[in-house]
Amino acid sequence: MAGLIVHEWIERHGGSENVVDEMAAAFPDADIHCLWNNAPDRYAGRNVTESWLARTPLRRSKAAALPFMPATWAATKVSQADFVLISSHAFAHHAGGRQHADGPERFVYVHTPARYLWAPELDVRGGNLIARAVAPALRRIDHRRAQDGATFAANSDYIRRRMERAWGVEATVIHPPVRVEHLQSVPSWADLLDDADAYLFSTLPPEFILGASRFVDYKRLDVAIRAGELAGLPVVLAGAGPQYAELQAIADRASVPVVFMTRPSDQLLFALYQAASLLVFAAIEDFGIMPVEAMALGTPALVVSEGGASESVLALDGGVVVDSLDDASLAEATERALTLDMTLAQALAKDSFGSAAFGERLTTWVGRPATAVDRNRTLAS
Repeated sequence: MAGLIVHEWIERHGGSENVVDEMAAAFPDADIHCLWNNAPDRYAGRNVTESWLARTPLRRSKAAALPFMPATWAATKVSQADFVLISSHAFAHHAGGRQHADGPERFVYVHTPARYLWAPELDVRGGNLIARAVAPALRRIDHRRAQDGATFAANSDYIRRRMERAWGVEATVIHPPVRVEHLQSVPSWADLLDDADAYLFSTLPPEFILGASRFVDYKRLDVAIRAGELAGLPVVLAGAGPQYAELQAIADRASVPVVFMTRPSDQLLFALYQAASLLVFAAIEDFGIMPVEAMALGTPALVVSEGGASESVLALDGGVVVDSLDDASLAEATERALTLDMTLAQALAKDSFGSAAFGERLTTWVGRPATAVDRNRTLAS
């Protein structure tokens, strides 16, 4: 057996799954193991195995499965692998239990320590009745398992600090892959829109501020509307979710036009990035993919200082980071962001946050270079 890639659970869409995609590309001979696999065609041709939870109704409820996850991961057999590469945002870093001297090295890429345990104020799941009941015991177990001898990487310095507080471990920072190569391969995404999307795009104002994400409270899309009002610019909100009615009510009261683009296709979202004057991204995220995508396409990003999104904006000098969202601070930051020259940020985005850059950093960290064939595939993607 070669390497073993471990991930919590596999879905059809998800930022952590995108990381696993790049792990699989970097190590094409590695098997993959997860609690359950809801996208069986995602890694076609690979040996993908599931835990016993996949054969139970618990796979349909992460909250109900939560108490069983630590023991399930600890009992996972990893001894036959040459090395174990773990993608963790819940308890996958428990895989294999205590590190044995003659066992395979374990490398854990951490998207975050489980937020519902260690940052419940940022995750509504932390208020779940089951989660609250088991949280104290799970925190003790989680901290203990983090001492079992793995080598850690964090997806941002923000998460590195959370790991240090929660687990008392040190970690290398490796920012997650962003599809910069793909985004920058098309000069004008508007030219690739189908007829329906092209019509929607044609109705947009020539200048606008963009807010894009799921329509949920913590994404703070209301801040995008407020920034538009302060700048006197129309606002476009792209996404969908349970906060739609609330956002529509705010939009109805706004002093500038607010246009909703519900469930935009990837092509339409990319065209919106290119056309927008500014992306306002006020969510507190572990890393924040969307600001990097916008900057890669030449659009500045306004983000808050708390969370990982500020790291990419500061690294590329491709936007403005704000400590406060009061009107005076937001107005000043919006005005400043709208005047930025994005030429250098756009040029730096691929080497700083692209998929190929992630693959190189990942294999250097693990100490096992990717094959020449695979490097070519990554660089061409």
